[in-house]
Amino acid sequence: MGGALQGLKVADFSWVGAGPRATKDLADNGAEVIKIESRNRLDLGRLSPPFKDGRKHHDGSAFFAQTNTSKKGVAINLGDPKGQAYARKLVAWADVVVENFAAGFMERIGLSWSELQAIKPDIILVSVSVAGRSGPLARFRGYGNSAAAQSGLAAMSGWPDRPPHMAPFAYGDVVAPMFATVAVLAALEHRRRTGRGQHVDVSQVEPLVHVLADEFARHQQGQEVRLGNGSAEAAPHGVYRCRGYDQWCAIAVETDAQWQALCACTGLAPDPRFADLAGRMAHAEEIDAALAAWCATRNKQAVAETLTAAGVPAAAVQDGRDVFADPELAAAGHYVRLEHPVLGAHDMPAPPMRFSETPWAVTRSPLLGEHNRAVFVDMLGLDSEEVAADEQAGVLA
Repeated sequence: MGGALQGLKVADFSWVGAGPRATKDLADNGAEVIKIESRNRLDLGRLSPPFKDGRKHHDGSAFFAQTNTSKKGVAINLGDPKGQAYARKLVAWADVVVENFAAGFMERIGLSWSELQAIKPDIILVSVSVAGRSGPLARFRGYGNSAAAQSGLAAMSGWPDRPPHMAPFAYGDVVAPMFATVAVLAALEHRRRTGRGQHVDVSQVEPLVHVLADEFARHQQGQEVRLGNGSAEAAPHGVYRCRGYDQWCAIAVETDAQWQALCACTGLAPDPRFADLAGRMAHAEEIDAALAAWCATRNKQAVAETLTAAGVPAAAVQDGRDVFADPELAAAGHYVRLEHPVLGAHDMPAPPMRFSETPWAVTRSPLLGEHNRAVFVDMLGLDSEEVAADEQAGVLA
């Protein structure tokens, strides 16, 4: 039995992270996703580390491999009119087109929304950008960290006595694709009921604002929102160094009962000054120092197990090696072993959901232009000699 989205056809013009992560969700769940790239302007995801053996190679990026699982890949020179004709054939085949280029690019290559509709009237176009396709920032060009700045995420991250903190991970490139995936499914349902396609506009800024709404409310009420590892509703609340190099445990105490349990586990004196949240907030530094001293001589996993058994929220702070070996993830079958011509045998994270009737299936990412023949000849029925000649001529490159 195929995946839940078996039969769905997607022409994926997107690159880097914000678009490809959405189409990956579709592909892993059974959709036929054709990724359109070009050797003349490589997907920046292919140029992003880490690389196999540390050697930069367009087919050796682990970032690209993870972001583009289960897709087929073709290479088209979209600057060539004949290449644009190949792209239009893929549009005619597809149910959904996804792109995240700068404003105006799709129009320049003859694939504007109106032109897509002329090719296939019920087509669904999903455009992902930093700030959306309308409004004063419609032509703004940027990446996930641009969205972090524009959305307020950076301003609300960090510590109160330091400048705003730019997270080292482009959260906009992760949050926006989730909304884009939902948007695709909603547009497909709309088309099923009405027979009409539509253009879906997904920005990165708006999804980040959406998930940060409660923090904006705090800020509007005059509360400090840059709290580092602290919290306005819990104390102690932070990460505490444990035994060994760079080993930590996260601990959060929200209630008086949890505080009493923490004292019983750690031997901290149940000082009457700390009996309620207000007192613990007022003396947070003193409590943190005592708790840090207790954790410093103990294994982080043992600390977490001891505290959670007593009803205190706690968890070991796991690094990449810990997560990879995590017994819970292993029991869930979260990692899928794949073979790749350049990366070799490697493990990829699987979709974080399970279907009883339509299981997902993850396959490796495509090499650059790997499926030109399979797509244009075997699937679309084009002349094999013409396709070969166009590859030689740089049209399919």
